[in-house]
This record gives sequence, C-alpha cells and structure tokens, in this order.
Amino acid sequence: MQYVRRLPLSIKWVLFLVIFVASFVVSMVYGAADIHLRDLWQALTMSVETEKALILYELRLPREIGAIFVGAGLAVAGAIMQGLTRNPLADPGLLGLTAGANLALTIALAFLPSAGYLGLLIASFIGAALGATLVFGIASAKKGGFSPFRIVLAGAAITAFLTAIAEAIGLYFQLSKDVSMWTAGGLIGTAWAQLQWVVPVIVIASVLAFVLSRQLTILSLDEEVAIGLGQKVGRTKALLFVIIILLTGGSVALVGNLTFVGLMIPHMVRAFVGTDYRVILPVSVVFGASFMLLADTIARTINAPFETPVSAIVGVFGLCFFLIVVKKGGKEIA
Repeated sequence: MQYVRRLPLSIKWVLFLVIFVASFVVSMVYGAADIHLRDLWQALTMSVETEKALILYELRLPREIGAIFVGAGLAVAGAIMQGLTRNPLADPGLLGLTAGANLALTIALAFLPSAGYLGLLIASFIGAALGATLVFGIASAKKGGFSPFRIVLAGAAITAFLTAIAEAIGLYFQLSKDVSMWTAGGLIGTAWAQLQWVVPVIVIASVLAFVLSRQLTILSLDEEVAIGLGQKVGRTKALLFVIIILLTGGSVALVGNLTFVGLMIPHMVRAFVGTDYRVILPVSVVFGASFMLLADTIARTINAPFETPVSAIVGVFGLCFFLIVVKKGGKEIA
C-alpha cells in the first residue's frame, strides 16, 4: 500500500479503473448460467443473438448497474458524512439514514400500495431525512454539541428503534415478505424501470458533491478556518446534508437497508489518495462501485443456486472493518 500511495495520481486512476472494469466483467460472467465474453459483448452492445445474452441484458446487466450506483452513492454519502462531522465512524447505515428510509418505504407499502416506484423513491428521501434529523438532534441535545462517540450511540439507538417500527408495521399489515426484500439488502429483481428513476438522482447528487468538494475539504479540517476563508458554512452544510439524503434515499429505494459501505470505502480511499475531498469523492465512486459488484457476485455464487443476502456479505466485511477502525482510534487503515 505504501508503494501505491507514492504513485502519481494518474497512475492510481488507471489502477482503480482497471479494478472497476475487472469487477464488472467478473460480476457479469460468473453466476448460475455459463456465460462467455461473446455473450457479454452482445448484451452490452444490445445486439442480442443468444439466449444467454438476453439473460444478461434483461436480468444481470440492470442488477449490476444497480450495484454500481448503489455502491457509488453510499460511498460518497459516507465520505461526505465523515468529512462533515469529522467522525471516522460516520456511515448512512450506522447513523439512522438507511433505517429511516426503510421505515418510510414500509409505511408507503402499507398505506400507499399503488404509489409506484417514484412514490417509494420519494418516501425513502423523506425517511432518510427523518432518520438523520433524529440522530443529529439527539446527539446534539447535550451541552457541548455532539461528539463522535455520542453520535454513534444515537445512531445505533435510532436505527434499532426505526427498524423495530418497520418490522411491526410489516407484521401488522402482512407485508413481512415485501419488507424483507428491502431489509435483506438485495439486488434481486432490479429492473430497467427502477434504474431510470434512481440513477439520475445518484448521478446529480454525486456531481453536486464534486462541486462542493473543496468546501468539504476545508470543513473537514476546521470549521473556524472555513469561516475565516469566507465560506458560508451554514449553506454549505445544508447543501451537503441534502446531497447525503438524495444519495442514501436513492440507494435504499433500490437495494434496501445496507450498512457499512459508507464507512469502509472512504477509509480505504483516504489510505491511497490522502485527505483532499476533490480526489476522495470521485475515487470513492469507483471503489464503492467495485466493492458492491464483488459483494453481489459473492452473494450470487457462494451458495449457488441459492442467493445469500448481499447485506450479509457486506456485514461480514463491514463489522471486521468497523472493529479495526475503532481499535486504531479512527486513524486510516495503512
């Protein structure tokens, strides 16, 4: 890792993109069906001539595109949260955003069954905002503002509370099966119709995050310095907060309640590229997408022909990573 860290940024970008392309090819080729690279090419160019190419285009390609954008969205959201709060343990899943979005989706399924996918997407935005507001409100209620330790405790409590409510609503309205499809954190059944709503939201929010990356870098170092440099800190924080909600809400609407991606990826990225968010955010897109592609591939193949919930795969890696970060006191993984 030390050797890679000393490489020029252009060389690093080549390596990161090679990893991403390799992850995508592996995720498309490996699975229950015996797929050849010729079938993959036909699916990508939409010149479908074989049954396998049709399977790839209709089933696996939208699923892996969903994995790409979910991984990228959660990674960028986690990086923004860690920079904004200066908390190395910040993550949309650990701080109540994904649990809030999941609760809102459950309520929408129970009371607005005909809302359609756009309605579920809007509900997930509202739920993510509710979860974040509760966590930050509780964490900052005590005099002196919120500390990293206090905000993690508040996040754990709110996550458990909102998850319990979602499960209770699912049981009462006999929606347990539908709710489980979201809470399992899976990409099964991802369709092009879903992607046409989610992908633009994640792309637009990510671009806005890139635009604000310089301000985020200064905020991550010292808020007083940011004020001294003439930044409108309140407006910048509000915009970044909206971006986090869009990224998290869009991701949860597609894949469900998924944690740890936003925690792990920014730490990995900073270990390679440093602390400048003008570099961290775009590299987090590539790392997050590659990680979710590989996690989904493992979920599909580890117990084939049955599928393992991708949230379980991510959770195994995430919990180990979380403990390592705690043990190192929030320092980057070297």
